[in-house]
Amino acid sequence: MVKFSKELEAQLIPEWKEAFVNYCLLKKQIKKIKISRKPKPASLYPIAHHSDFGRSLFDPVRNLARTFSDKLFSSSEKPEIIQVRRRNSSENGDDVEEIYQTELVQLFSEEDEVKVFFSRLDEELNKVNQFHKSKETEFVGRGEILQKQLNILEELKQILSDRKKRNLSGSNSHRSYNSSARNSDFSAGSPGELSETQSETSRTDEMIEALERNGVNFINSATRTKTKGGKPKMSLRVDIPDAVAGADGGGARSIATAMSVLWEELVNNPRSGGGDFITRKKIQCAEKMIRKAFVELYRGLGLLKTYSSLNMIAFTKILKKFDKVSGQQASSSYLKVVKRSQFTSSDKVVRLMDEVESIFTKHFANSDRKKAMKFLRPHQQKDSHMVTFFVGLFTGCFVSLFSIYIILAHLSGIFTSGAQVSYMETVYPVFSVFALLSLHMFMYGCNLFMWKSTRINYTFIFEFSPTTALRYRDAFLMGTTFMTAVVGAMVIHLILRAAGFSANQVDTIPGVLLLIFICVLICPFDMFYRPTRFCFIRILRNIVCSPFYKVLMVDFFMADQLTSQIPLLRHLESTACYFMAQSFRTHEYNTCKNGRIYRELAYLISFSPYFWRAMQCIRRWWDESNTDHLVNMGKYVSAMVAAGVRITYARESTNLWLTAVLVSSVVATLYQLYWDFVKDWGLLNPKSKNPWLRDDLVLKNKNFYYFSIALNLVLRVAWIETIVRFRVNPVQSHLLDFLLASLEVIRRGHWNFYRVENEHLNNVGHFRAVKTVPLPFRDMDSDD
Repeated sequence: MVKFSKELEAQLIPEWKEAFVNYCLLKKQIKKIKISRKPKPASLYPIAHHSDFGRSLFDPVRNLARTFSDKLFSSSEKPEIIQVRRRNSSENGDDVEEIYQTELVQLFSEEDEVKVFFSRLDEELNKVNQFHKSKETEFVGRGEILQKQLNILEELKQILSDRKKRNLSGSNSHRSYNSSARNSDFSAGSPGELSETQSETSRTDEMIEALERNGVNFINSATRTKTKGGKPKMSLRVDIPDAVAGADGGGARSIATAMSVLWEELVNNPRSGGGDFITRKKIQCAEKMIRKAFVELYRGLGLLKTYSSLNMIAFTKILKKFDKVSGQQASSSYLKVVKRSQFTSSDKVVRLMDEVESIFTKHFANSDRKKAMKFLRPHQQKDSHMVTFFVGLFTGCFVSLFSIYIILAHLSGIFTSGAQVSYMETVYPVFSVFALLSLHMFMYGCNLFMWKSTRINYTFIFEFSPTTALRYRDAFLMGTTFMTAVVGAMVIHLILRAAGFSANQVDTIPGVLLLIFICVLICPFDMFYRPTRFCFIRILRNIVCSPFYKVLMVDFFMADQLTSQIPLLRHLESTACYFMAQSFRTHEYNTCKNGRIYRELAYLISFSPYFWRAMQCIRRWWDESNTDHLVNMGKYVSAMVAAGVRITYARESTNLWLTAVLVSSVVATLYQLYWDFVKDWGLLNPKSKNPWLRDDLVLKNKNFYYFSIALNLVLRVAWIETIVRFRVNPVQSHLLDFLLASLEVIRRGHWNFYRVENEHLNNVGHFRAVKTVPLPFRDMDSDD
């Protein structure tokens, strides 16, 4: 049977872990009570009869009668062992909090330890009550705001509907009115038209008053100025943030430059040409935002309900353990107090959940409860044994095919013969692209596995949809399938070359493989993990257009991955030039290398990932006004300088450029190491209780962190190879470059775990378990 402490650890909300009952601490205190207990002397036990009279045949009858009478008549008169007092405390005078304090009525042989136990138990109960009350107040406030937003949305929908009806009726009566107006001296308007205008104005005024009751302020609403047509001139301000859609792929985020997108003069705005500015598209956009906010509110309420039930079970379990150890019945008295406390007696959460369900079903699911529950309670993906089977199958195929490739390469002398240099210059770049990509996918699968094992909520951090988020088995399946296909193509390529096929035909195999990969990536059909593929494409778009998109965690996380894949981008450049210049027909691989444009593009490709990341830092600084982002931008600028100097030194090996390489690379490396350890990982804190680490650690063994620091330090200085140059021939040079690129990918995968771990601990420190969704409608007063 699984111990409750492990069960609680597996079911609690990771971001609220510190707010749960510290069950382990209370268990340790009970163990101290058990150890401190002393056997009571015989004189303290009540004696049923005097020993001088000896034993009697009626003793069993007397004992049975005494036991029956005690249970029947003395149960209500049993004295209380403990007494729990409740008092109200108000620090600010506004918020009154209930504080519980336990007093021992009956003496215990281990009185000191029992006092400490109940003191800590009171602290845990007060902590749980205060946290539950604060979250309950927060969610109730969110619910009121969302109800207000929904009322505004419904009123705007009604205005849009009335406007369409007026346009339809106006278009039908416009022709007849124009014909009669030609024969009339009063072309300014007829009584019927005036009455229609007055009725429209009165209906609009009613809508305005309804919206103002919901807290929406209209421009010129006090003066009620009118246009030439007699319609009131006013406007509503609506703030549509950048992140309109979630990261699950439900629409693209709107492009924004410096300021948030504002909709003004929505209602009856007199525009040239008579166009309507309240459009269905904008209403749908606002509706989608409110719907997402309701989903997050419902999720938060569900978490709070789970929080309440788990803590109630924890209190029950720990009090039963105390009764068992102490031999007293104190649980019933204390549990009565727990059941009357705020986190169990309050029904606001349940009632609000019911209200959200009914509102969501009515307004967002067309009164279809089953459809509404798909949004409010999305089903988690179940692990499939078929995925595990195929991971093992493709892993075995990869190992077998790679072994065959090594044997064939050795027999054909590709890596030893100087005549086979063309193979390394033409085919090698394409296959190395797939190899590095597969390795990165494998490392990402390892990251997902470790995050899940350590209960790091990466789906919440990256804002992934729980129904479509990639799991570690899926990542391993993609990596092994991809690598098996690549190695299989490499084996076929060598076999066809050895069989005497034309080199023009054989060397197109890598290009065909690259084309298949691109087709699978952009395939519009719902297969091959379409949500993940489209999410990847969308993130790449956001990275390339960094200054124009609001930067999310997943965006700069992926941009950091690209900074470790510069060799892959350089190989893509070589591959594109090789096939676009049709070098596979002439086998003149120096055509691209000797070209001026190709040589200049090497700088651009090496700078691009750092440039994109620097632009993201600027955008984050603009949005958040945090100067740390500018300091972080300096790290990527220094990396750009170091990368450019190393490329130049590879072409012009002079002492001047050698000095420039040393200076720029040392500065960039020290910059990067500091940011890795202190900012991204949150380590190297000299005042931490864990020497030179941080106070909170996910991994229990501290040695992992010290080893990771040393490993990251060693792999960060791999650029020294460009100075030492451990190269003998071009083949070995390519293999060494591939090895260094693979080590950088491994370092990045290693870095990923600690970066997300630090972000998770920041969420835990602020109890962030639910996303705050921006709302579309904003009062004009909020701009002041």
